[in-house]
Amino acid sequence: MTRRLTAIVEREGEGYVALCPELDVASQGETVAEARDNLAEALALFFETAPPGEVDRRLRGEVYVTQIEVAVG
Repeated sequence: MTRRLTAIVEREGEGYVALCPELDVASQGETVAEARDNLAEALALFFETAPPGEVDRRLRGEVYVTQIEVAVG
């Protein structure tokens, strides 16, 4: 079985941090691709080891990633 999840990747210092907001799982890497791959590995390990109740407790059904414009100053 596979599951489609969101990966948000952002630069942090000299590397990148990848976050899956549905499960609040994160990882990092030196490149965007490495951070994304490391997040995929962290998520696979989470699903392998977390009890079903933990998955259900943390899993958010819908996550929307968008941009907004706000006045500054």
